Amino acid sequence: MTSGSHGLEARTGVAPMSASPSTVDHSQNGTPARSSHSSFWTLLVGSLGVVYGDIATSPLYALREAINAAGGTQQGVAQADVFGILSLIAWALIVIVTLKYVLILLRADNQGEGGTLSLMALAQQAMGRPTRAIFLLGACGAALFFGDAMITPAISVLSAIEGLKLIEPRFEHVVLPITVAIIFGLFAAQRRGTASVAAWFGPVVIVWLIVMAAGGAAQIAARPGVLLALNPLYAATFLAGHGATGVVALGAVFLAVTGAEALYADLGHFGRKPIQVAWLVIVFPALIINYFGQGALVLAEPATLENPFFRLYPEWALPAVVILAAFATVIASQAVITGAYSLTSQAIQLRLLPRLDIRHTSESEEGQIFMPQVNLLLLIGVLFLVALFGTSDRLATAYGIAVTGTMVVTACLAFIVVWKHWGWPQWAAALLIAPFLAIDLVFFGANSVKILEGGFVPLLIAAGFMISMWTWTRGTRILFEKTRRNDIPLGDLLRSLEKKPPHRVPGAAVFLTSDPETTPGALMHSLKHYKVLHEKNVMLTVVTSNAPRVPREEQVAMEQINGDFARIIMKFGYMDEPNVPRALVQCRKMGWKFDIMSTSFFLSRRAIRVAATSEMPRWQDNLFILLARNASDASAYFHIPTGRVVEIGTQISI
Repeated sequence: MTSGSHGLEARTGVAPMSASPSTVDHSQNGTPARSSHSSFWTLLVGSLGVVYGDIATSPLYALREAINAAGGTQQGVAQADVFGILSLIAWALIVIVTLKYVLILLRADNQGEGGTLSLMALAQQAMGRPTRAIFLLGACGAALFFGDAMITPAISVLSAIEGLKLIEPRFEHVVLPITVAIIFGLFAAQRRGTASVAAWFGPVVIVWLIVMAAGGAAQIAARPGVLLALNPLYAATFLAGHGATGVVALGAVFLAVTGAEALYADLGHFGRKPIQVAWLVIVFPALIINYFGQGALVLAEPATLENPFFRLYPEWALPAVVILAAFATVIASQAVITGAYSLTSQAIQLRLLPRLDIRHTSESEEGQIFMPQVNLLLLIGVLFLVALFGTSDRLATAYGIAVTGTMVVTACLAFIVVWKHWGWPQWAAALLIAPFLAIDLVFFGANSVKILEGGFVPLLIAAGFMISMWTWTRGTRILFEKTRRNDIPLGDLLRSLEKKPPHRVPGAAVFLTSDPETTPGALMHSLKHYKVLHEKNVMLTVVTSNAPRVPREEQVAMEQINGDFARIIMKFGYMDEPNVPRALVQCRKMGWKFDIMSTSFFLSRRAIRVAATSEMPRWQDNLFILLARNASDASAYFHIPTGRVVEIGTQISI
């Protein structure tokens, strides 16, 4: 269910209809044409601030949690354990991030766009028809992302502010209040947009990576033997010799690769080559140096296991490093928040969620949006997690399972794309993807042991979003089928009007409908109550394509039915802004002199009630009605001036 006509009732929407994909121009490296004139280095620096903010802050807690899980203490740490953990981290970064995402998945773009929903749309397109399995995979991946989106700001900011305890132990009691204040301020600032500060994201992360590498390099220089841990035999030996403890430690090791999904999700913003070069030349070396520096320090001074990242630096530098870490974690959180906005917007276009209020915060950047409802939901979730867990080490037990689940989904969808879209033989596609899927499943299993210790939290969050998406798609389908049974075919109405013409009024009327072959409810009610017909009448259906964007010249197809009626099919990509009046201007080239000031838009506003008998359980009916009531008006979503809109209310039971 990756393509569909938008529900055109003022609040409820209807089930999707199929739409064929279209194409847009892209550059050679996977960057959409809209970014082709941007400087490569500008894109590279920008990707450091947005794409790598999350994974670049993982050293704050990843190694510490992994060594603790392996049984290490501040009284003593076994060299074999440290070498095993370092080897696991290094090879997780190499295999999962470098091979799977940077070198393979970045090539599986949907016309330059990446991310779970883009991959889902591409897989649906490759299959040639909507399939329930692919839809469920995409919805599951999107839901798991929301679980991750709530945990990332909580654990990132907490881990940075905990550095205050190393400066002065008496600061321990202010860690939580400061964390809450930073998080609240971060979400409160979203309504103003990030355009004014986004330019600083990349440079700040560059400084952060340099400081990380410098701290690690000093320790490696003093104990170069730690580099032997690059040998994968240490990782294999560790897992073979630790049994259940090794599984728990493996789950903690995965903390080092959280944020890898952002490489693929932000493909459309920066392009393939800037993201690849940034990782291979800057981010990956800095992470390896820092992790191995922490390992060398812990082996020399086991007491530093309390917080090995901040212990890399002399006491005089700690205040500056803590402040820099706070900025870096705010940037990482910002990237996740804006990612949640983008994903929600895509989900709305793909009919997985009801229309929500989307506000553009930049006049020049199309992707700069703010979604008040999503922002409030994320804020409540993040603050709840901070209050529930209290410290970054306790929160780490809940982190990872949502990310591993998303990676499993991505691998499954990637197999379909490689097989069907790239045209590889099934066995070759399996040979390419199966090793990565197996590794993802191993990490998912390792993180599953933490479910009772807090891992259930992101799963509950994801389940809530999954149930909401399932309810919305199921409810809109039922609503569509129920109303269609009562609709009159448009041809029948036209023949009736020819026999008994109504009074005519000047101007044009646009009736928004999900089914171009049937008579819109608003038209029937208008004829019933007003008993008039406009000089020009247009049946308008808005369709979402499997493509991320549809070129403006291909968005409108117009068919003249007779002298009084025309049918328009308007197609947008799932990342396009569905601006109906702007698209209708193109009709002037097709013979209709469209004038917004002489055109009225007729919409049906449906009030939904629970029927005595329903295809859904009562709780799901009530959830669907709640989602419908909180959906934004169709006029606002489609950018139709309120002064030109006529809404006709009807009641329907579901």
